[in-house]
This record gives sequence, structure tokens and C-alpha cells, in this order.
Amino acid sequence: MSGNLFDLIRSRMPSADKTLIETASGERISYGDMLARSGQIAQALVRRGVRPGDRVAVQVEKTPENLMLLLATLRAGAVYLPLNTAYTIVELDYFISDAEPKLVVCDPARRDGVLPIAQAHSAAVDTLDAHGQGSLIDLARQSPAAFDDVARTDSDIAVILYTSGTTGRSKGAMLTHRNLSSNAQVLADYWRFTPQDVLLHGLPIYHTHGLFTAAVTSMVAGGTMLFLAKFDPDEVIRLLPRATTMMGVPTHYTRLLQHPGLTRELCAHMRLFTSGSAPLLAETHREFWARTGHAILERYGMTETGMNTSNPYDGERIPGTVGFPLPGVELRVADAETGRALAQEEIGVIEVRGPNVFAGYWRMPEKTKSEFRPDGFFITGDVGKIDARGYVHIVGRAKDLIISGGFNVYPKEVEGEIDALPGVVESAVVGCPHPDFGEGVTAVVVAEAGAGLTEAAVLAALEERLAKFKRPKRVLFVTDLPRNTMGKVQKNVLREQHKDLYAGAAQAAHTGLWPDKKKKKSRR
Repeated sequence: MSGNLFDLIRSRMPSADKTLIETASGERISYGDMLARSGQIAQALVRRGVRPGDRVAVQVEKTPENLMLLLATLRAGAVYLPLNTAYTIVELDYFISDAEPKLVVCDPARRDGVLPIAQAHSAAVDTLDAHGQGSLIDLARQSPAAFDDVARTDSDIAVILYTSGTTGRSKGAMLTHRNLSSNAQVLADYWRFTPQDVLLHGLPIYHTHGLFTAAVTSMVAGGTMLFLAKFDPDEVIRLLPRATTMMGVPTHYTRLLQHPGLTRELCAHMRLFTSGSAPLLAETHREFWARTGHAILERYGMTETGMNTSNPYDGERIPGTVGFPLPGVELRVADAETGRALAQEEIGVIEVRGPNVFAGYWRMPEKTKSEFRPDGFFITGDVGKIDARGYVHIVGRAKDLIISGGFNVYPKEVEGEIDALPGVVESAVVGCPHPDFGEGVTAVVVAEAGAGLTEAAVLAALEERLAKFKRPKRVLFVTDLPRNTMGKVQKNVLREQHKDLYAGAAQAAHTGLWPDKKKKKSRR
């Protein structure tokens, strides 16, 4: 067996007639169908000139055919490049020019906009629509199902996933066959996946969560997926009785908790609920437990590494933590400047090393070098700690650290105190430019309808809970927090929206009118 990820999937495949995918409309695709369809699409890719190592850029809706295209790309020895369906034509121009794919697969409605960009970079264009039809599938149907899979080494690149780009231009994380194979095997074992499992799949598949943590792990285990085109609470409630596991983002669970059909009886047969891609509020964890009798298993991963940690399958799943390092993954908390490992309960940057860690950023050797320590640990950019029991806590992103008046403020600590207040649904804390303190701690809060919360009430409640330098200078109320497609709060958007919040304080600070400004004695 070569190092090709597809060889692992094939080696774990149950009987050919076992159902791999069932769609919401009732269409069933067996493992045997998967072999045939992915073989035909692989033939089509070769006919389009795709060779081993070439990139295949894909911006299409979630369909079984899209998943078959991933498998076909692996079988052809090429590199799969999924792109968020929300990206505009202008954004696609960057990705196509950077990755230089041999083939771009897009929705037929976007073909006219994509074609000149692709042609400018010598790429062909094929189409695939939301119903699994298009020019690529037409070509595949004319091709034989038998295909001689291209051998790959485990260090060859299988996938390029572009980061969200919230702090600059997106970077292409190069994931090898070994990265993906090792993570899928570890997760299938750690989370006890078997061929008897039925995964309720409501995640997008242009992201590592839906594509690899969910779909590939399920296939490596020989399981079945109930494949939803998108997350729909009514559909989830309808299909839950036929599932054994579900993977979701926090927004999925908060929406399910709003559904009257979510009951303990409905979930009694379920084996596992997991959550990731964004922090799960402790209150959501507790409410889901009270409502269903299930403790959601929260884990921690990222585009560059797949999954790093997980709360235990057996054992206490502690709200607000992401559990322990997965087997084979080394994790430490280190001083951001020196890389010195810190003791338990000390806060620092999280660093990881293991077979799951990516090979580097596409065509960015200097950036890649700067993100790794000399001993091979990857600097995640996440700030956290390891508690006395060994559980990993994520405090926030290093870039979200607020330095106010010379003091470090970790937003998650402040958010935790605000979220615990009666009437608060959730909050996000950011640093906004401040004329006196450098950055002003700023809380953006979503309150329950009719709660009657005020800025003064929130600030008063925090007086006994937080040191003065950690307390927000302002508390703003909104109906919703801005999020990306995976449910992560976009703090960069909040910082931009409120960048002038304290601008009016500049004159007050200079004239001694700013209330927190204290007169300082001059030093000689």
C-alpha cells in the first residue's frame, strides 16, 4: 500500500453494497458506487490534463459528487484545493493566481466570471452544480470506472487549505497524505467510530472540520453518513433517530436548543455529539446536557494541524476546556518570545508537534520558517494553559491579546465573566485604539430579549469579579455577533467597526478631563 490517503480509505472499506452516503432526498451511494464514481471522475481529471502534483481548485456546493471529486483527486495523485463558496470573483482571482491550479471546478452560474481568471493562469474550467450535474460529471460518465490509482508517498501534498485570512492575505496550508491519514485513524479510534456508526453530517465540506474530521474519519471507519446540503434544525431533528453521532459547530447546538423537538427521548440512542471550529459556551454545554442527557465533546484543531486535542470519550468532559492532547500529538504551552515551556496553570502560546502538523505554507518558505520552533514545534498562535488535571484551556488568539495601560488582558477571561451574568446570551471582548491606554477593553454583548441589561449594570457586576485593568471601558449591545461561515466570531470586524469608539477621548485626555487619566508627577 502506498502513502496515498485513498489507499487507507480503500483498505478500511466494508462490503461494496454498504451505504456510504444517504442524502436528505433519500439517494443512497454505496461504497462500491464510491469506487466507481470516483474512478470515473479521476479519469475525467486525467483527460483534462491533470497530472500528479497538479492542483484542482473547487468552489462548488456540498454534494456527494463534490466528495467524490476529493477522492478522485487523491486517486489521480493531484492536490485538492477546496474554496469557500462565499468567496467573490475578486477573491478567487487571488487564490487561482497563488495556487496556479490545472483545473478549476465551479458552479455553472459562476463560469463566465471564473473563465477569464482561469485562462489568465492557464487553467481549464469545468462545472458542478448543487444537484451534482455539470460538465465535469458529463465527462466522467463517458469514462470507465476502473482507474489505476497513482502511488503517493506519505510526505506528498494531498490538500491545500487556505486560512481565513483575517489578519492578512490568506495562506495555503499544505497538508500531506500522512497528516490526513494519521489524524483520521486517531480520531476514529479515540472517538470509537465503527462501521455501525451513522454520522449526521450537516457541515460544509470546504473546511477541515466537515471534510476531514467528519467525512474522512467516517470513511476510514467504514461508517455511513446522512449527508445534508446544509445545516437545517428541522432536518436534523427528523434524522437524529437514524444517526448515532453528530459533529457540529456551536451555532448548530444553540439552534437545536431553540427547537422544541430536541428532547432527551429523541437523543437517547445517540452515542456522541462533538463540537468544534469555534469555542462552545459553557452555558450551551450545560443546557444541552440538561435537555438531552449528553455532554457535548469539545475538541481543538486548526487548518494547519487537523485535530490536536479532545475531551475524553470516557471520563469528564469539562465545559470550557478542549481536553487532552490526542495520541501521537505533543502539546506544550510556551513563552511567546523565548519558546520556553511554561508550567501548569501558566498562560502562554500553544505549540504542537506530531504527524498531524502540516508541511508548511504554499510558496511561503520564510513564513513557514517563522511559525516553527527549531525543535519542530508549530506555534499555533492560540493562547492557553494546561490545568493541574492536564486539561487544555484556550484563552484566545495571540492576535486578540489586549494590552491596556501596559497590562495584558485575555479576552476570554473577561468574556467568561460577562457570559455568566443573567440575561447575557454571549459576548465578545476586543481591544480598540485608546488615546490614553493604548487599547481600551471593549465588550460587545448580545442580551436576551427583554433582559433590560444596561452598560452600567454590566460594569457594576464586574467590579467584584475582575481587576480594574481588565474591566471594559465600554459595553456595547448588539443583536448578533459577526461570524464567519464556521461560526467563529470575527473579532477583526468588531475592531474595525469600533476603531473610533474612543477617538473623542483624545482631547479629554490631553485636557485632563478623561476620567481614568491620573495626573503624573514629572520625573527629573
